[in-house]
Amino acid sequence: MEAQVENAIEIASNPNADPTLKSQALDFISQLPSEPQSWRIGLSLFIREPRCSEVVRHTCLDIVNNAVRSERLDSQALDILRDNLLEYSRGIYGTSNAGQSLIDSLSLQNKIAQTLTSLFVCLYPTRWLSFFGDLLGLTSSSASSTRDNAVGIIFFLRILIQIHDEIADVFLTRNPEERRKSNELKDLIRERDAKTISTAWQDILSQWRGRDPRVNDLCLATIGRWASWTDISLIITATLRDLLLELVTSPAPQSNQQNNVPLRETALTTLNEILHKKMGSDYKLELIEFLKIREVIAHLIASPALADLRATSQYDTDLAESVAQLANHSLSDIVRALETAEDQGPVMMQGVSQLKGFLPLVLRFFSDEYDEICSTVIPCLSDLLTLFRRKEKSSPVIHEQSTNMLGPVLDAVIMKMRYDETSSWGNEDAQTDEAEFQELRKRLHVLQQAVAAVDDNLFQDKISTVVISTFDRFQRDSSQVDWRDLDLALYEMYLFGELGLKNGGLYSKTRPTSPAAERLIAMMFRLVECQIASSTHAAVQLQYIEICVRYYHFFDDNPQFISSTLERFILFVHHDHVKVQTRSWYLFLRFVKHIRHHIGDVAQTIIQALSDLLPIKAEIPDEVSDNSDMSSEENQQTPSARFDSQLHLYEAIGCICSARGVSVDNQVIYIRTVISPLFSDLEAHLGPAKNGDELAVMQVHHLIMALGTLARGFSDWTPASLTSSSKPPANQVSEEFSRTSEAILLALESVNVNTEVIRAAARFSFSRLVGVLGSRILPQLPRWIDGLLSRTSSKDEMALFMRLLDQVVYGFKTEIYNILDTLLTPLLERVFAGMAEDATGTDDEIQLAELKREYLSFLLVVLNNNLEAVLVSETNQSGFANVISTIEHLAKDASDFPTAKLAFTVLTRMAMTWGGPDVQANNPSPQPSLPGFDHFMMERFSPLCWALPSQPHFDAKDAQGKQAMGEAASLQKAIFTKTGDRYLSHLRNHELSSMGMDSGTVDEYLRVLSSSDVKAFKQYFQALVQRSNR
Repeated sequence: MEAQVENAIEIASNPNADPTLKSQALDFISQLPSEPQSWRIGLSLFIREPRCSEVVRHTCLDIVNNAVRSERLDSQALDILRDNLLEYSRGIYGTSNAGQSLIDSLSLQNKIAQTLTSLFVCLYPTRWLSFFGDLLGLTSSSASSTRDNAVGIIFFLRILIQIHDEIADVFLTRNPEERRKSNELKDLIRERDAKTISTAWQDILSQWRGRDPRVNDLCLATIGRWASWTDISLIITATLRDLLLELVTSPAPQSNQQNNVPLRETALTTLNEILHKKMGSDYKLELIEFLKIREVIAHLIASPALADLRATSQYDTDLAESVAQLANHSLSDIVRALETAEDQGPVMMQGVSQLKGFLPLVLRFFSDEYDEICSTVIPCLSDLLTLFRRKEKSSPVIHEQSTNMLGPVLDAVIMKMRYDETSSWGNEDAQTDEAEFQELRKRLHVLQQAVAAVDDNLFQDKISTVVISTFDRFQRDSSQVDWRDLDLALYEMYLFGELGLKNGGLYSKTRPTSPAAERLIAMMFRLVECQIASSTHAAVQLQYIEICVRYYHFFDDNPQFISSTLERFILFVHHDHVKVQTRSWYLFLRFVKHIRHHIGDVAQTIIQALSDLLPIKAEIPDEVSDNSDMSSEENQQTPSARFDSQLHLYEAIGCICSARGVSVDNQVIYIRTVISPLFSDLEAHLGPAKNGDELAVMQVHHLIMALGTLARGFSDWTPASLTSSSKPPANQVSEEFSRTSEAILLALESVNVNTEVIRAAARFSFSRLVGVLGSRILPQLPRWIDGLLSRTSSKDEMALFMRLLDQVVYGFKTEIYNILDTLLTPLLERVFAGMAEDATGTDDEIQLAELKREYLSFLLVVLNNNLEAVLVSETNQSGFANVISTIEHLAKDASDFPTAKLAFTVLTRMAMTWGGPDVQANNPSPQPSLPGFDHFMMERFSPLCWALPSQPHFDAKDAQGKQAMGEAASLQKAIFTKTGDRYLSHLRNHELSSMGMDSGTVDEYLRVLSSSDVKAFKQYFQALVQRSNR
């Protein structure tokens, strides 16, 4: 049988074996675990001499291990396994003279350790009480009482790690029975062998110090794991602690030959794991004292690796990060103890003492030049500031510490906000470093906010001092101020706005809204008076205009600074650095939007100064430009990104043209100045675009976008808006923009190549032109529809235009009737054609669903704005049947509940619109405003409420389906409101009876429908549908 098993394993593991034979071998092996005596065969083959192949021995040991874990072996079998494996281990690992060739491979050693661990779980409680003593015997040679057998020590330590993973690994999921057994085993180990194991660790570390790093490394790893669940007092003795500290503070660290990790760092990791052990706060503070953590960290900070070499390329960043982790964990534990400690109690006093000792050490790593090391201690500082915020008022002791410590913490945070001396800004080679630093700044900002939450006055004093002192130094001698200091001051000033603008602005009736706003106003005066914008560094210039935009309120109350600030903006929009230039285009737009009413006198000057930036030059985007993996810096240099930024200039000019101080005549002149070159360029490129010139088509697209963006900048007025504070433009101005609309329509009607690009630009501009043309756009509406809803228009395009049309209908509800009456039928025919097309993919299905919903939304807009007559007018009456049919179809679509819900909403609105007045007790006869509509609702609308839940794929438990049924209930309630008892009779005698509903349910249904409000009937109907679909 052994030969048969061995042969089967060899065949199964041979990649060149016959497939049929290999399949038979695998089937045979898979059946072995079910054989009662398979463990004997596996054990015999594993320990046989001469040895079987590696794969055979590994598979056989796996069979043995599975047999043990399955708990189907009796005591005698387990004893046999224990004795044989222990004897084998003694023969191979129990002597330092064992030949290297006899030592098992690493995978086999792990499998043996796993099998012995399985036996440990079964036998340690009652039948193998000497388990650890037997295995400890492997660590010494037969003639020695010391731990002198490296092979045995490593094997012993591997088994300890396996035991930890088996009974204490928190990442393993265990059932209640497994947890009970694991807890019992841990209790037994603590009671019987914890001290013995701890002594063994001491012996190993003391006797192998400076000899074999592998032994020390594995021993430290074992201590770290076992410390998480073993009583610290049992395993971490003063002797073991001293050995650990000696390894940690060793000036000449050894390395583990396998992974080249210094033993000092392994020892630090072990200390960290010991500190991670869960225990009471007072015990944790005692542990920190006992392990002398503060002394260890201070010693390492003063070591040459972290002190003498700090400013050199030999600086040991790995060691620094490991020590920082130790400091972070220690301070976090101290803070947790202080959170629950009684004021003036022993825990509070001890915690405060340790806090004083640890904070300077933490701030040393926080201020480290390497951001990774700084980031390591941010969590503990965050915990500390949270403690101060929570207990600063309730605890005098904490208040005292907060007063003393907040200043140094905030100073360190502010200085860490500064670019370090080796950093550069705007350099393509440093983009990754720049992005990482900005992320760090965000985390540091959170710390600053935490400081401000504890002591607002301290925060304001510190920031104001940093900003004002830097500005003063710059004013005295700008050449002596590093750009990094200016950037820091401006960045802190920008963030200060969270306090300064908290009350909605800087001023209230010409007075500062708060003390923080007053400080911020003082900073703004110094900013503009010191001419900070004259700095030649791009980062400072960009920060300057960011601040001007954020604190535009300052310029509203101090308009004397607007002209000089605009001059700086004009310089920056012409900047030679692409990042500054494109960003300043956007910021310039935001600035002039806010202060447009103050710039009427200089409008012409600004427009002339920007004129050289307005010419549009389209480029064909290539694959590199469209690469989504590009950095933001590279993206800013792509043609499409640059054009998008250029549009901000056009919108800004629109804002400037419409400034309060600019006369209507001048507005017209300025607009013509801008649009005339665009018209000429458009005319020049229409011919090539018609002939398929791709670059010309793109140029036409850009020109149309620019025209629409200019209109958006000029006016944010929207027709029928009740909230907009702006007014519609003057007639002369609207006349100029009418020319713009005509030019875009001409391009839309002329270009037949790549028309989707042109339609997208025209659709964009159409929505912007509505605000400047008002009702002047209505006569052009049929041409806009013809151009934007062509036969080649996608469903997505149709849906987008329908959304725009909703706005037009809403905005011109009193003026659009005649035009809508003319164009409704052809418009809906195109929409129907789009909805009738089959979806060819996921994206197409999404677009089709969106088109359906936009179609229904359009009908709702028409009905809600008293334009319902257009649907049944003489012009459109022939198409009304199609409208009803499409709504009915959509209401029955169980694959798209949101659309079905919207369809029921439309039907309900129709019922309320054309159903006439509500029936009353003194006048029970329906009086529909549309003759015969009462019967129409009962015959056509009402059955739809049951048609949807009758669909094969309807899911009554679906939340969206439930909402659709709620709208169906609302429809029935609306029909009843308009028709009364006639609807009840119709339901009883025709609709519900034809469905097979029993008389009791019919009576209940009609009673709830007639006597309940809409909400109650919705709940009833939804519940009834759910019961019916079970």
